[in-house]
Amino acid sequence: MQSASDRQEYPAHWEADVVLRDGGTARVRPITAEDADRLVSFYEQVSDESKYYRFFAPYPRLSAKDVHRFTHHDFVDRVGLAATVGGEFIATVRYDRIGADGMPASAPADEAEVAFLVQDAHQGRGVASALLEHVAAVARERGIRRFAAEVLPANTKMIKVFTDAGYTQKRSFEDGVVRLEFDLEPTERSLAVQYAREQRAEARSVQRLLMPGAVAVVGAGRTPGGVGRSILDNLREAGYTGRLYAVNRAFPEDLAELDGVPAHRSVRDIDGPVDLAVVAVPADHVPHAVAECGEHGVQGLVVISAGYAESGPEGRERQRELVRQARAHGMRIIGPNAFGLINTSADVRLNASLAPEMPRPGRIGLFAQSGAIGIALLSRLHRRGGGVTGVTGVSTFVSSGNRADVSGNDVLQYWYDDPDTDVVLMYLESIGNPRKFTRLARRTAAAKPLVVVQGAGSAPQGHAVRATRLPHATVSALLRQAGVLRVDTITELVDTGLLLARQPLPSGPHVAILGNSESLGLLTYDQCLASGLRPHRPLDLTTAASAEDFRAALARALADDTCDAVVVTAIPAIGEGSPDDAELAEALRSAAEAVPGKPVLVVHVELGGLAEALSAAASTAPQAGDRAPDGADGSRRPRPSEQPPAVTPPDAPSSAAPRLIPAYPAAERAVRALAEAVQYAQWRREAAEPGRVPEYDDIDEKGAARLIDGLLTRGQGLTLSTEATSELLGRYGIPVRVALQAPTPDAAAEAARALGYPVALKATAPHLRHRADLGGVRLDLADEEQLRRAYAELTGLFGKPDEVRPVVQGMAPRGVDTVVRAVIDPAAGAVLSFGLAGAASQLLGDTAHRLVPVTDRDAGSLVRSIRTAPLLFGWRGSTPVDTPALEELLLRVSRLVDDHPEVVAVTLEPVVVARRGLTVLGASVRLAPPPARDDLGPRTLPAY
Repeated sequence: MQSASDRQEYPAHWEADVVLRDGGTARVRPITAEDADRLVSFYEQVSDESKYYRFFAPYPRLSAKDVHRFTHHDFVDRVGLAATVGGEFIATVRYDRIGADGMPASAPADEAEVAFLVQDAHQGRGVASALLEHVAAVARERGIRRFAAEVLPANTKMIKVFTDAGYTQKRSFEDGVVRLEFDLEPTERSLAVQYAREQRAEARSVQRLLMPGAVAVVGAGRTPGGVGRSILDNLREAGYTGRLYAVNRAFPEDLAELDGVPAHRSVRDIDGPVDLAVVAVPADHVPHAVAECGEHGVQGLVVISAGYAESGPEGRERQRELVRQARAHGMRIIGPNAFGLINTSADVRLNASLAPEMPRPGRIGLFAQSGAIGIALLSRLHRRGGGVTGVTGVSTFVSSGNRADVSGNDVLQYWYDDPDTDVVLMYLESIGNPRKFTRLARRTAAAKPLVVVQGAGSAPQGHAVRATRLPHATVSALLRQAGVLRVDTITELVDTGLLLARQPLPSGPHVAILGNSESLGLLTYDQCLASGLRPHRPLDLTTAASAEDFRAALARALADDTCDAVVVTAIPAIGEGSPDDAELAEALRSAAEAVPGKPVLVVHVELGGLAEALSAAASTAPQAGDRAPDGADGSRRPRPSEQPPAVTPPDAPSSAAPRLIPAYPAAERAVRALAEAVQYAQWRREAAEPGRVPEYDDIDEKGAARLIDGLLTRGQGLTLSTEATSELLGRYGIPVRVALQAPTPDAAAEAARALGYPVALKATAPHLRHRADLGGVRLDLADEEQLRRAYAELTGLFGKPDEVRPVVQGMAPRGVDTVVRAVIDPAAGAVLSFGLAGAASQLLGDTAHRLVPVTDRDAGSLVRSIRTAPLLFGWRGSTPVDTPALEELLLRVSRLVDDHPEVVAVTLEPVVVARRGLTVLGASVRLAPPPARDDLGPRTLPAY
């Protein structure tokens, strides 16, 4: 129960910014006594019909008593929240805790009555749904488990808000009123509804930035040069299809146009709506410009101006104030310190960036936090495309700069169901919210390839998100689990993107190699082996090969059922009858088009013009219409629905559109891109059958919960004793081999007699634990004499018994020593890790990771994905061990940390996996109050 002081303290952590259904933003915050005038003004703007629906009677105005009651809350039993835009209320929600008799409670209960009121002008924007999520989270925090609401039958909009939320509910009709009761515990359906609404809202907010009907460039100068004028010129030269305005308060009052563009001294002077404002003025002038944009109703901003968080503490505070100011007016921001954004669609043709040339239209979505990297990516795509429109060009490009507001997650929400984007390429200097990014990436990768370069830098200054404590390599492994093609350089990013943009996914790792250079073919063969592919022996056509020879050889390779992809190696041929580049390109294209289900790549030396000829061949090929190869089948997929689409395995692609055969100047680059495509295709097939989380009859979840609650009452965080660890793990069917303390030789002998010989004697001091290489473990001690001799040796080598901390443990069957760990990261969530025990594995970093909860398929792949996995399966004639038992152990540990987020760390080391069964010889568990889960709370924008 809360104290009086707790009840009166303003809960600032309930404040949040949310994106609404139409892409605009609103501020959600608690209502206080200082809001009386705002509440009265808000109520005066609500229609009589809405007031009637709220109070079930004509209620033209609020009395002084009502105003006091609706603005004075204890923030425990009575709570009111408001959604605000521009500081004014647009909607309110309140709950009052009720007692067992159904009347307002004098003592806390776990049920409350809830009611909404939304200003008519803002109905249909999803405000009530967002407020319901937030007030439900507040109620759960205050110990309320159920809401009740009474609604008039005619108020169908509000009934829909409740019924569509996805909570478990009951519905009844009495005395002309519909009564709804629902539990507030998140359910699978309520989370699915929340995620679908989040996707729609965030995608819409980005769409408003990328598809504006009118753009104002604030800071455009009268003379050429300068950032603002350059962006204005770039918009004009790109052929922007909307209305364009130049804004600069330094313009003379009589200046009507600037190079044919309407000119104004202020955004407020523009006659008509403005959807996007590109702000390119000094940082100290930005607040005035943003205020004018907000007053005019501008929907979004691209802030090119620098001098924010990248410049130090003062700039960081200036950046936070910029976000506060923009969101108060319902605007979202790209930047500050941004390079800009581009949309090549013929209906928009938006180049609101510093890129001097509009990129070629195409079907690749491109995101870069760094402007310099963005320039490099655009340049490479343009150069590699060879002038072919629609083949390797860009659909949309976003450079987020300091990423103070709009992030890669937001843009990913847009690209997920953007019909003009088939492949997504992202350069991320950091991943501020790995849990959310992983969730969005998994859904996106199920529909279209997602290729990411993850820089090793820190989060952008001023971007306030919970940072992950996981190593960079672990985050990368989790991204791959989510279907992300994680590459190391922007060169690999472009190489992989080009392959995925116009080639079907390979159905397996078998690669045919053919060409007119034996040495280049052998080099390609070696690279395939090194990349985990299964190449056929190269076919050398010799330097005398004609274009027809290439065509026939490629046709035969593609027709071979044992071939999944073909790499063609080509060097310029010299001599009479040798094919020119155009002739060879057309031969390769025609052969590839005849068998459209397998990818074809070319490795060439950069002496001739084969790459350009291949692009030209694709652009001039006969076609039945363009297509959008969103991964496996190369055909246009329907627009995804509200829920994530079902994942389908790769199948045969359509041949209705030309296939650009990507050309690579080095074998390793071509093979690396092909290996990424093979891995992605495999992920797509496995994602179609994601596995299941098995149930185990011997798991005592409730007993474990009682034990954890009892242990946590002793402190905020603790490492469990050996006894408590064994008890907790035992409730999940994970027995730990007993180890008895041996502070003296006599105690060791007594322990051995209790356990039965043979036994092991181990030093458990932190610097010796699990260090068999130091001699701190003695095994197979068959009798008391051997035990006492080992005890003397151990203490003689490492010190007194209290320094060594020896224990006696019964011998386990021989097998392979492994390590199982689980940890809860505040940003990424619960992560399960597996590897072999020993210094060699640690030095190699040979550990595999999966997000919890782990399915049976995940457990199987976890065991097999470490490089030393062959040791588990009978390497070099050794006895295979019981991997099914190991997989079951992984699943049980996953269940433990998933069921009980208070279990923040588990280590089982060593786990000896024998021919039959396994033995856990050492275990530790740490408990703590679980970190807050952003994905289970209400939708919010990152704090500033």
